Amino acid sequence: MRIAQVAPLYERVPPHLYGGTERIVSYLSEELVRQGHEVTLFASGDSLTEGRLVAPCERSLRLDPQCKNDLIPHLLQLNHLQRTAAASFDVVHFHTELLHFPFAPELKVPHVTTLHGRLDLPDLVPLFAEFRELPLVSISNSQRNPLPKNDWQGTVYHGLPLDLYNAATSPGTYLAFLGRISPEKRLDRAIEIAKRARMKLKVAAKIDAADRHYFENTIRPLLDDPLVEFLGEMGEEDKGQFLGNARALIFPIDWVEPFGLVMIEAMACGTPTIAFRRGSVPEIIESGVTGFVVDNIEQAVTAVARIPSIDRARCRQVFESRFSAQRMAADYLTIYGRLIDKERRSRPHVIKKRKQLIASDAETAATPLQSKPESPEPVTETLNPGGNENAENRKIS
Repeated sequence: MRIAQVAPLYERVPPHLYGGTERIVSYLSEELVRQGHEVTLFASGDSLTEGRLVAPCERSLRLDPQCKNDLIPHLLQLNHLQRTAAASFDVVHFHTELLHFPFAPELKVPHVTTLHGRLDLPDLVPLFAEFRELPLVSISNSQRNPLPKNDWQGTVYHGLPLDLYNAATSPGTYLAFLGRISPEKRLDRAIEIAKRARMKLKVAAKIDAADRHYFENTIRPLLDDPLVEFLGEMGEEDKGQFLGNARALIFPIDWVEPFGLVMIEAMACGTPTIAFRRGSVPEIIESGVTGFVVDNIEQAVTAVARIPSIDRARCRQVFESRFSAQRMAADYLTIYGRLIDKERRSRPHVIKKRKQLIASDAETAATPLQSKPESPEPVTETLNPGGNENAENRKIS
């Protein structure tokens, strides 16, 4: 199957540090390649893939000081995709939240959108009503509850490569908080839980510019406690050891969490999670098996004392059966196949029309996709925003 995976451009795929959406796009893309599918990844130019990489910008926008308008690279990406999709892909899979919504209905190929963010905001209601027929995928059943009338193709839980983390068999000596410091993530709750449980808390977390004021005024004063150790933002290479050596992950959220990737990362390490009952949490954590689902700080403190009752080997087994990248890819392939079959049934002339479109697009596409070379080196195409669109201005590496 020829599959386009369209990622946001703010972070590399996979990201150097924090970036759940880009990490999942990477795991899915590489698993599809491993299974023999032809995958084209639309992402920033510093992204890594065994498939074909098409890049409208040289590096991720968050790390590019010269980027003053992050909309422009995304529009270049979508324009190139729209002009070449029919000639190049059997299905297009968007991970770009809302930006592509006006483009998607005009695509000449089946497409689907995985929504990675929260959907409970009132401003989203008129937009999703306008684009009610767009095929969508949720990452938890809870996530889609505010928008029940849209065209949901299914819920696909995130998955990780089985060899990404090793399970630790013995419990660690500290509690862990991993992710982002923001009001809805409630690091202040995690600190209070650790203090009441009289257990050390290690914090590995990113601070976005938008949350800097919150960090300085609410969180920084709490970090002076001797039980709290702040490690800053953590990369992928250190995450397994950090989670595996923890007694438990604390996930004290105060918002409608769409998924919560860190919960299955901890599970892959054999580490149980103590999580507040919001959003996706009851779908991911089986209380008493892979951790505890709680409703308040008091219950969380009690759960810390009950952590020894959790079988860490069982945590890993649940991860392998429910949250592998292989299972995630299989779920998406089922959806891709269903969308392709639906198009063929509803439009009997689609094969003839597709051939006409392929011929037309091959002639008019300003930056046609290059065939993957025989060598194992991945292909990277950087789209040229400067207007000169001849072959000399495309970088292939």
